[in-house]
Amino acid sequence: MARYTGPRTKKARAFGEPIFGFDSSFEKRKYAPGQHGNTRRRKQKSDYAVQLMEKQKAKYTYGVLERQFRNIFKTASSRGGVTGELLLQLLESRLDNVVFRLGIAPTRRAARQLVSHKHIVVNGVVTNIPSMQLRSGDVIGVRGKSQGLNIIQEAIATKSEVRKYPWLEWNPEQKQGIFLQYPERDQIPENINEQLIVELYSK
Repeated sequence: MARYTGPRTKKARAFGEPIFGFDSSFEKRKYAPGQHGNTRRRKQKSDYAVQLMEKQKAKYTYGVLERQFRNIFKTASSRGGVTGELLLQLLESRLDNVVFRLGIAPTRRAARQLVSHKHIVVNGVVTNIPSMQLRSGDVIGVRGKSQGLNIIQEAIATKSEVRKYPWLEWNPEQKQGIFLQYPERDQIPENINEQLIVELYSK
C-alpha cells in the first residue's frame, strides 16, 4: 500500500495547519520549519507556488500520492459539474476516509491500516482496498471478530460525541455506517481551496 511515511509534524508546519490531526509538537511550533524558525524573512510566493502548495495540502490531508491524486482529478474533470467540488467529493468517498469520518479509526492513516488488514467490510464483504470509491447506500462496518480491537473501541468511544456528518449515518450497536450521498462543499470541513488546484492542473 503506497503512502506517505515521512515526518508529519514538519509537513504540518509547512502548511501551517495540523493536516494529519492533533499534533502536540505542531501546537508548540506553529511556524514553517527551517534553521532560523519564525525569525526568517520569507519571500512572497508566486501564484504557481500557492497553487502547488494547495494541491500538496490536499494530497497529504487525504493520504493520496501524486499519481492517485492526478487520476482522481481526471475523473472529476470528466464528470459534469464543478470540478473542484467533485474532486473533494471523490476524496471524501474513499473507503479509508469514510472509515475515519465514521469514527472507526482515530486518523486516516489508522483507517487505511484497518482496511488493509481486512478489519472492514463493505456491504457484508471484507475488503482491503483503502482507495475503494463508495456509492450512495453502501454499508461500511467492522468485521465481526475485529470489533474487540482496542484501537477501534477507543476511536468509537472518543468520537461518538463529534460524529456529525450529514452524508453519513452511524449505528453504534451494530458498529456500522451508511454512506448516504456525496457531501456538499459547505459540509466538508477541510480547509482546502479547491479552485487553486483546478487552476494548477489547467496550466
